[in-house]
Amino acid sequence: MIPLKDDIQHRSYPYVNTALIAVNVGLFLLEIFMGDKLRGVFMQNAFVPADYTVNLSLRGIRLARFFYAPFLSMFLHGGFVHIGGNMLFLWVFGDNVEDRLGHLRYLIFYLLCGLIATFVQFIFNPTSPYPIIGASGAIAGVLGAYLVLFPKARILTLVPIVIIFWAVRLPAFLVLPFWFVVQLFNGAAAVVSSFDGGIAWFAHIGGFLAGGLYLWFNRKRFRPIEEHPEHLVVYGDND
Repeated sequence: MIPLKDDIQHRSYPYVNTALIAVNVGLFLLEIFMGDKLRGVFMQNAFVPADYTVNLSLRGIRLARFFYAPFLSMFLHGGFVHIGGNMLFLWVFGDNVEDRLGHLRYLIFYLLCGLIATFVQFIFNPTSPYPIIGASGAIAGVLGAYLVLFPKARILTLVPIVIIFWAVRLPAFLVLPFWFVVQLFNGAAAVVSSFDGGIAWFAHIGGFLAGGLYLWFNRKRFRPIEEHPEHLVVYGDND
C-alpha cells in the first residue's frame, strides 16, 4: 500500500519537516554526481556495523566518525526508489506530527528515532559489512507517532488489486499497522534465513516502536485539539 495524502490539516507550517525533505533530496542529488566514488563515500562516512565490531581499530575508523556516522547515515539514500518512498511517507505523515509536537521537539524526536532505529538494527546484525543508510528508521518513528495521534485519520492509499492500483481512503489504524506487520514478517524471515538482503527491517521496527511508545506515554500532552473539527489550516507557532 502506498499512501498519497491524509485528511488532517496542520495548524502551523511544517518548517522542520519541509527542511528535512529538502536536506535529504539535496544530499541525494550530490550522491548522483559522485558516480563511482559514491560507494567509497558510503563506506568511509556512513554507519557500517562491522566497523564497530569485527573491524574496529584506531586506524580503521576515525574517532569523530563514531559520532557523526549514525547521524549522516539518516540523510543518505541508495537510489531513486529509496529516496522517493521515504520522502513520500515523510511528506504525508510528518507535517501533522510536527504540528502536535512543535518544531524543535519534532526535530529532536525525528533524530532520536533515527538513532534508536540504527541501534536496533545494529543489535540484530552487529557484523554486517553493509552501511545502514536512509531516513526510514526515523520516518518509522513518525509513523508510530502518527498512529497514536491520529488513528482515525483517513489515508488516500494506492492498493494493488491483481495488476491494478486502486486509490481508496483507509483509516490510519489499518494502513500503519499493516505496514508494521510487513516489517515484522520480513525481519523474522531475515533472521530465519540468515540472509542480509540490504534492507534494515529491524531499524524500521525499532523506529516505529520508539515513536509510538513515546507518543503513547505522552498522548494526553500532545493529543489533537478538538477546537478545529473542520481541520482549518491556521499557520502560526505552536511550540
